[in-house]
Amino acid sequence: MKQRISALALATVLATGSANAADLPSRKASLAYIPPPAFSWTGPYVGLNAGYGFGQRSDFNGFVGGGQVGFNYQLTPLLVAGLETDFQGADISTRNGGFNVSFFDVLPTKVEWFGTVRGRAGIALFNSRLLVYGGGGLAYGRVKQAGLFNEYGDTQTGWTAGGGVEWAPAAFPKWSAKVEYLYTSLSNNGGNAFFAGNRGDTRFHTVRAGVNYHFNLFAPASILARF
Repeated sequence: MKQRISALALATVLATGSANAADLPSRKASLAYIPPPAFSWTGPYVGLNAGYGFGQRSDFNGFVGGGQVGFNYQLTPLLVAGLETDFQGADISTRNGGFNVSFFDVLPTKVEWFGTVRGRAGIALFNSRLLVYGGGGLAYGRVKQAGLFNEYGDTQTGWTAGGGVEWAPAAFPKWSAKVEYLYTSLSNNGGNAFFAGNRGDTRFHTVRAGVNYHFNLFAPASILARF
């Protein structure tokens, strides 16, 4: 008899607990913040740069400065590809007393401006904020040369190649700073100056520093997820 009463009491308690649990409000899914992924290089950018140009001769050198426009695409967390074009004002010239030359002098050359269109490929390190890249492509520029009896300038074409490093600090996510080196060769097309002794291509190196502003048009935004 006591066992029946105990069983009946236990059943009553369980039924009461189940009814009370059914009366409780249901727990709905909560909203949780998911942060965006690491910094991405994907998107267009514009910037400015300045630096120094020099040739194989110690007296062929001068200032360069200008701007660049480009687009990057981050293929993977490590790999970045892009395209950049830049235009530079320049004063890379032979510093041997100007264009007054004798018959036996190496005739002076001056690069007045030049530009490039380059493909770029690089590796993104340190949470994608450091980009180490290389690349190359088309180069063009205005070269002035002196002959024994005249001066001649024209727009020449050629090629360029080089590389650099670019850093996007976390404190300024839309800005980056870079340092890069380029080797450029412009074709003389057989020589432009009468009796010119330097009919070869115009070749020079440039080292320059610059800043870029990035338009993060394709950056993924933060999202809210349900759990």
